[in-house]
Amino acid sequence: MGHLPVNPSVNSPVNTGDGARIASSATARTLADPDTPFAVVDVHPMRRNIERLRARAARLAVPLRPHVKTAKSLDAAALLHPGTPCPVTVSTLAEAEAFADGGYTDITYAVGIDPHKLPRVIALSRRGVTLRLLLDSVEQASFVAEASRRAGIPLPTQIETDCDGHRGGVGPEDPALLDIGRILHGAGCLDGVLTHAGESYFAYTAEEQRSAAQHERDTAVAAAERLRAAGLPVNVVSVGSTPTAHAAEDLTGVTELRAGNYVFFDLMMAGLGVCRVEDIALSVVVTVIGHRPEYGWIITDGGWMAMSRDRGTAAQAQDQGYGLAADLAGNLVPGLVMTAASQEHGTLTARDGAALPDLPVGTRLRILPNHACATAAQHGGYHVVDGTRATYPPAPAIETFWERVTGW
Repeated sequence: MGHLPVNPSVNSPVNTGDGARIASSATARTLADPDTPFAVVDVHPMRRNIERLRARAARLAVPLRPHVKTAKSLDAAALLHPGTPCPVTVSTLAEAEAFADGGYTDITYAVGIDPHKLPRVIALSRRGVTLRLLLDSVEQASFVAEASRRAGIPLPTQIETDCDGHRGGVGPEDPALLDIGRILHGAGCLDGVLTHAGESYFAYTAEEQRSAAQHERDTAVAAAERLRAAGLPVNVVSVGSTPTAHAAEDLTGVTELRAGNYVFFDLMMAGLGVCRVEDIALSVVVTVIGHRPEYGWIITDGGWMAMSRDRGTAAQAQDQGYGLAADLAGNLVPGLVMTAASQEHGTLTARDGAALPDLPVGTRLRILPNHACATAAQHGGYHVVDGTRATYPPAPAIETFWERVTGW
């Protein structure tokens, strides 16, 4: 189910039987070795997360277009498909270029386009990449249409439709929808509509998430039908967010489903009930560097530069601070939470009456993140482990290293 490239510092790779070449536990380095802090991905829950949404999309009879903005890694994306690269969604042109270099030819750039970026878009198109653009204004449609005519290359473009007032897009009844559609169609660029239920990250019950998913679908389909009624072609009706992708019950009229966070999941998704804590595949290894017993503090070398400043669980029923602490095997340390952070220091405290554990200086822990996308962005790549493997003592084996795409 994908390929794990061998860490060049590891010897004696073995074949696992699923096409992956993984270092033998006898020679691999472990999570006890690299300097901290560093990011870790456990491929066991990651694969489980991927299969869960793949199976759901199959039941809904809608193709999945994964969003690679969370992992931003070709190696991680290789687990999304058994062979030929699948269609993907990206959040930066740097991602689009890196994935094009990796053989991906069907890419949606799901951030509103601006004129300065069009030369890079056209360069990718000339390489044979179908790079789908996104916009929500007549102004954007006009400069995309003009650039397409000048280049002699149709630039497939989707109209962002606003389903919840979260960020961008035009409403399905907005007069601008048809104006935008006509401008794009006149240049051979109209590809379809796209919407994202961003407010679903604040849908705290299963019923609220199902309602958000239904509204997301209804909005996109209504926009597509209005365009078609005006004689404009709509090939793509694209919806998705991690909460709604896991809650949708009917995607009639939708041609593709997008989600990204689900590959790693995080404490925000666990707080919404979209996943369990044990489904979280990303963590950050930190080291205990001090104690302040008078305050009930354990100090680590992982601050907000390692975890990010994201406090996305603060509005949820259970505030998880900057993250939950686990041992190197991934087992939660009862009641131990990263409650404060400065640039390179993290403060762990006990809550809910839990006793502060005795963790000597030098003890290593894994911190589960609030927001996987934000935490991953703090690191250049991932040390990869497989939590199903018996690698004790001293710590889980590092089986490979996955580089991340950075920049914009």
